[in-house]
Amino acid sequence: MPQLAPVGVLRRETSLIHVSGTRLVLIRHGESNATVRRVIGGPRTCSGLSQLGQVQSERLRDRFLRHNEIPADALISSSFPRALETAQIIAPGLGSLPISVLPQWGEHDPGPQCDGMTYKDFIDLYGMPDWETDPHAVTFPGGETVAEFHLRVGAALANTVRTYDGATVVVTCHGGVIDAILRTALRAPTTGFFEVHTLNTSITEVQHLRAGRWKLLRYNDAGHLSGLPESTPPHVDDNAAASQ
Repeated sequence: MPQLAPVGVLRRETSLIHVSGTRLVLIRHGESNATVRRVIGGPRTCSGLSQLGQVQSERLRDRFLRHNEIPADALISSSFPRALETAQIIAPGLGSLPISVLPQWGEHDPGPQCDGMTYKDFIDLYGMPDWETDPHAVTFPGGETVAEFHLRVGAALANTVRTYDGATVVVTCHGGVIDAILRTALRAPTTGFFEVHTLNTSITEVQHLRAGRWKLLRYNDAGHLSGLPESTPPHVDDNAAASQ
């Protein structure tokens, strides 16, 4: 029978484990023009925030200015215009930190073939994507699979924790990115199992404790949106639809 290590030895070994403490404050971008126009807004065709999305971001900036609730050390943005515009609007509420633009924090890339297509045209041509079963299956022809997307986001997460060890980092990113990070933190599978709906400009905060261990501090905090409409009524751009 193997000998068990004395409790004192286990405690000494545990004390040698590096405790990171890095806090990631994940901000989903404001409502996008792509959502209002009902088009697939990938990195090539994203045209930034809708008017409501700008107001949502301004509300979040004003919240930060009033309460100073995020002692941010760094501000990172996805390279998508809707995320970068959100970062630019909220930056004054975070001490006007410089914005580091990192494409790895971008949303699921639909690829050049599907980027900019209307939802209707995509479904008519390819059918409804299956997000629930095989993460290696093709969801966007020529684009990332769910597995590839999660691998990229996982690498961005690891690089950020390593680069900003012990710091508080605000990241303006995307609903799919936040979903992927929650799945990592909760050790959930990459598809299926649970469903979340992350609101525009909501705050989700996680803390890295040590390798493989995360703490969820809050999810979908959107108190600053009180009194605003939930969304802009969809508007399909007939010219965009005709060009597909």
